[in-house]
Amino acid sequence: MIFYDITDSDRELIQTALKVLAENFDDNIYHHTVGCALRCRNGKVYKGVNCDGIHGSCAEYITIGTAISAGEREFDTIVAVNEHSVNSVIFPCGNCRQMLIEYSPGIKVILNDDDGNLIKVCIKDLLPFAWKHTEC
Repeated sequence: MIFYDITDSDRELIQTALKVLAENFDDNIYHHTVGCALRCRNGKVYKGVNCDGIHGSCAEYITIGTAISAGEREFDTIVAVNEHSVNSVIFPCGNCRQMLIEYSPGIKVILNDDDGNLIKVCIKDLLPFAWKHTEC
């Protein structure tokens, strides 16, 4: 596994995700409990929150969808946050990992290591042997 340096831009990305969550958190219903920020290779940042419900959608899905809807296809780094987590950073779920590897197999993800330190890794390291569409 390759670890990438956490940069000032990465710390800003975390703050952007926390801000979008704070601006949209619903304390009574808990519809929006995860914020996300995505930096594209061109430097543009997109953000989103999860949409809870019977068939809810994770913040990472919402954020990638927003970026794609704006015409973006080249993604650099993504982070999901919840203010109650270590460093406010949370891991992407299995569905999000699969989606990220399909849309951007080289995207980097900001996480915490076992000691609570911020790290950044490639999505491929979070989902080895991922399912990929292949023709027979």
